[in-house]
Amino acid sequence: MASTLTPEEKEHLITRNLQEVLGQDNLRAVLKERDLKIYWGTATTGKPHIAYFVPMSKVADFLKAGCEVTILFADLHAYLDNMKAPWSLLKERTKYYEAVIKAMLTSLGVPLDKLKFVCGTDYQLSKEYTLDVYRLSSVVTQHDAKKAGAEVVKQVEHPLMSGILYPGLQALDEEYLKVDAQFGGVDQRKIFTFAEKYLPQLGYAKRIHLMNPMIPGLAGGKMSSSEEDSKIDLLDSAAKVKSKIKKAFCEPGNIEDNGLLKFVKHVVYPMFKEGEAFTVHRKPDFGGDLVFAEYEQLEACFAAQELHPGDLKAAVEVYINRLLEPIRKSFDTDYYRELTERAYPAPVKVQAGKQAGGGKGQPAAAAAGAGTNAAAAVGENTPDKLELKVGQIMDAVKHPDADSLCVLTVDIGGGERKAIVSNLMAHYTLEQLRDRFVVVLTNMKASKIRGVESEGLVLYAAGAEKCEALAVPEGSKVGERIIVEGFDNTGNPVPALNPKKKVWDKIQAELHTGTDGQALWKEFSLMTLYGDRVTSTLAGCSIK
Repeated sequence: MASTLTPEEKEHLITRNLQEVLGQDNLRAVLKERDLKIYWGTATTGKPHIAYFVPMSKVADFLKAGCEVTILFADLHAYLDNMKAPWSLLKERTKYYEAVIKAMLTSLGVPLDKLKFVCGTDYQLSKEYTLDVYRLSSVVTQHDAKKAGAEVVKQVEHPLMSGILYPGLQALDEEYLKVDAQFGGVDQRKIFTFAEKYLPQLGYAKRIHLMNPMIPGLAGGKMSSSEEDSKIDLLDSAAKVKSKIKKAFCEPGNIEDNGLLKFVKHVVYPMFKEGEAFTVHRKPDFGGDLVFAEYEQLEACFAAQELHPGDLKAAVEVYINRLLEPIRKSFDTDYYRELTERAYPAPVKVQAGKQAGGGKGQPAAAAAGAGTNAAAAVGENTPDKLELKVGQIMDAVKHPDADSLCVLTVDIGGGERKAIVSNLMAHYTLEQLRDRFVVVLTNMKASKIRGVESEGLVLYAAGAEKCEALAVPEGSKVGERIIVEGFDNTGNPVPALNPKKKVWDKIQAELHTGTDGQALWKEFSLMTLYGDRVTSTLAGCSIK
């Protein structure tokens, strides 16, 4: 059905609540002639959470404005971005993303007739696209490629070529999807300006770019798939929603670092039909109900501390559950439960004397990648004996009695810090070590190394000419557990390693990096509880 909106009304819908628009004059010119063609892309990596309602609210605006909207499932990008998802999971995750996004838009009350879904690998492996990648690489400088990806590609000391290719591929997507505009978060701005600079050098048109603001998570800071307390899963129960919102950061009067208020602004108000308002229910003894027809009224009331954080939380909880309930119902089938398990297999909890995997619902094989079997039986020298955590080096100083060693002070979460003697000073300056996130073995028995007590190990890949601290997955937080795939020991206390039995030495002998840089014990990946892999740029090395 043709839209009855004027070009000005369409422009208002398309641009409301955006942080920035590049090419607004071009946008107006297109709208005078026809409806806009626009795409939004998402890498099919972490499980979509409630923050995805922010871009989906804008997609809803685009559809209401009559735009032809393409959602790109960037499966190839997902692999290139530091190998966040193995190929074996990408197909299932793409199915999950499509089902979730359709459910979210339906929850927002949006018709889907002008919406289409495309996978990157549907066209990015074609001869024409590949030739354009080569053409682009002949005009793009390494400096510009790295700069463009600085906000969205994991930054490491020795970047992989995949991360340098990433911005160019995203730029080419605009041409191959035949769109007028690309939509994304403001963190994509450098990629957007990169596209505006380089696409015309290949003879292609410069596109319009629409940018959403980045909103804080429930705990303050970025909302992350790997940070459980910062986000609400789309399939969380009403009880879990209540628990997480109760813990949300909501400082009285603070309207800047307040994920709840930002969610109301960018998701709740845009979904209201004419005449609806944001309502805060309160007992008469506490002033009775508050009704806010405009978001600015709600924000001003909270800033003046006339609205208590507890009342705001209770109100937001109601609206979030209203959005999530249709999604919960649509996923409450055997098909979608099995799809969720296939796309995001939970680490297997292995019990002594039992094989991991092999039966229905055992995800170890799927998560391991093509050709990998489930983990072998737990034994005396298997990696469930290790307590591995994400740590952050708070300080690094030279060892007082050894020129080749340094002493690291490492935060391992829960208010605990460990002093660790390391030989990484031979490969990093002390300044390069400070603030670095690392994988720490925390259940070593303390021992003195050249007169200084060391309370653990920082794991590193040991190459022939250099060593490199293992890279923790993007978004990991201090204290987060690292497990070996199929050997989940997070539910049980892990005793200190017995140095007399040389348990660490025997386990360490099987630790190495694969040909793609993944950290492995035998063929099983070192990973977070969310399935994100520990990596290194040094392939085919032992891990010490």
